[in-house]
Amino acid sequence: MEALTTVISIAPPSLIRDRLSRPFFSQKNLKSPFRNLTEFQKSKFTKFTAISPSVSTEPTSPFEEKTGSNDQDEKFDWFSNWYPLMPVCDLDKRAPCGKKVMGLDVVVWWDKNENEWKVFDDRCPHRLAPLSEGRIDQWGRLQCVYHGWCFGGSGDCKYIPQAPRDGPPVHSFPKACATVYPSTLQNGIVWFWPNTDPQYKDILTKKKPPYIPELDDPSISFQMFNRDIPYGYEVLIENLMDPSHIPYAHHGILKAPQPR
Repeated sequence: MEALTTVISIAPPSLIRDRLSRPFFSQKNLKSPFRNLTEFQKSKFTKFTAISPSVSTEPTSPFEEKTGSNDQDEKFDWFSNWYPLMPVCDLDKRAPCGKKVMGLDVVVWWDKNENEWKVFDDRCPHRLAPLSEGRIDQWGRLQCVYHGWCFGGSGDCKYIPQAPRDGPPVHSFPKACATVYPSTLQNGIVWFWPNTDPQYKDILTKKKPPYIPELDDPSISFQMFNRDIPYGYEVLIENLMDPSHIPYAHHGILKAPQPR
């Protein structure tokens, strides 16, 4: 399993207590609306079937039945969406930082020439050395740790130490460029679009990351951090949907229930 990067904000204790005091289920909600199996079989709910994204079946929701629309053939493109990469508070402008997100090895670094955080594929185009193991040189360029190739914020190669000064400008060749992902800074978090197709070069002008106004509200206090956790998203979701562990695993946020 690959490491999973998460960005978690902690709400005020009063808000958490309020949310956790509300029951997720009630006995009333758990009662079946049908008196027996025969009545259930005659109902419209028998049309609901388990489906595969690649298989077109009957409508699976009352809305689809009403409108006659069916989106079962549409597939969600995981690599055509914005993802939070790192909170700025955990980044260092003096050194690149490597991360694995969506199965991709990327490097985040501060381009002082453009005053922006940049996200590159974590491979030097020369010998595929990880750029995250490199450094930021005195001119603010990302320098590879292996042969010292230097890159600007647009991925263009600025300098190849081994190339003769009076020779052809090999550093300007397209194959000498680093791969750049669209990225932006929002809510104190570096977001990136995990697709380098040219059609997404200006994706920020068409689609922005989801905005969380509370993170920009000075009246709300919160903590922001990131962790590399060696498990899949399904384990993380199970953990986040289990509020009973909070008084113990996150001791001090909420009071534990009193023994009976």
